[in-house]
Amino acid sequence: MAAKNMDIVPLYEWGMFTEPRPSVIAGPCSAESEEQVMETAAGLKRIGINVYRAGIWKPRTHPGSFEGVGTQGLEWLRKAKQEYGLKISTEVASERHVRECLKAGVDLVWLGARTTANPFLVQELADALKGTDIPVMVKNPVNHDLDLWVGALERLSRAGIRKLGVIHRGFSTFDKIKYRNDPQWQAAIEMRSRYPEIPFFVDPSHMAGCCDYIREISQRSLDLGFEGLMIESHCNPSAALSDARQQLTPDQLGDLLYNQIVVRDSDSDAPEWKDNIDQLRAKIDIIDENILYSLASRMKISGQIGEYKKNNNIAILQTSRWDAVLAKVEERGREYGLSEKFLKTLFAAIHEASVDVQNEIISKQK
Repeated sequence: MAAKNMDIVPLYEWGMFTEPRPSVIAGPCSAESEEQVMETAAGLKRIGINVYRAGIWKPRTHPGSFEGVGTQGLEWLRKAKQEYGLKISTEVASERHVRECLKAGVDLVWLGARTTANPFLVQELADALKGTDIPVMVKNPVNHDLDLWVGALERLSRAGIRKLGVIHRGFSTFDKIKYRNDPQWQAAIEMRSRYPEIPFFVDPSHMAGCCDYIREISQRSLDLGFEGLMIESHCNPSAALSDARQQLTPDQLGDLLYNQIVVRDSDSDAPEWKDNIDQLRAKIDIIDENILYSLASRMKISGQIGEYKKNNNIAILQTSRWDAVLAKVEERGREYGLSEKFLKTLFAAIHEASVDVQNEIISKQK
């Protein structure tokens, strides 16, 4: 799907983030009490955080669990804004949420993963936000569907929202992985490729699901050149009413930001860098051309095989043959230091395309 141009205000013109990277949004998963909101805000202000987040309405899977304190929490956020000079932000999922946030002077809102997956809700929010100048960020949908993510951005853009950004928090998965949500970095890279002008944040807290992996996810995000991080921070994580395992104390967050992660430059004017990177990219261009030639040659042969199957009345799918091919590819791939996951994904796409070629040939049979 081709990217559509959006009229986006650059991140550093929003009036709440300053260079250099990373820009950080931090605060507790949920606003639980005035004391907790204010103590956490004080700690975050002390380490230089300028944009404070806290969930006011929490969409939970099962009823009866803590679902946020509701509108009264906005008063606590407003108090933190007044006392510490913080910008305040929270998640919205309905027209009423937007109305309450605007009345309370909230500086930034975001759409959660469940909301992004529902175009009806996104449109309701876009209509409610129309005519405002508030920054809006959109988390990726729960499942890997880039069109839903893009569609949400388009609805908000059409409503006149120009301070628009995205937050990558990973995708739900049934696979057993060490993270709570699958990063699927290729989706983030694809999104950045389509819309390089849109500010890109990563949410290591929800992606990780526990504090153990927040550093490595944060570092990967910065290595990919993304502008910001949204990280959950609580004055007393062990007592948190939601997502206790994934929240850092303000001091732990400060140590992460200033001592543990490395911010890399997006580019350099150094002659040595320019010369070397240009040479390496030229080599990649040649390799890519060879890959394209090889793929075209493979598809041509697949077409010839399709003709042969058609003439001999043979079914397209030959499962045993494909299993043997994949096993051989994985074995050779290990010799080259290529990951099994990468090879399976790559050759599954190649196999699917080959089947399509053969199916098109056989379907022409009279």
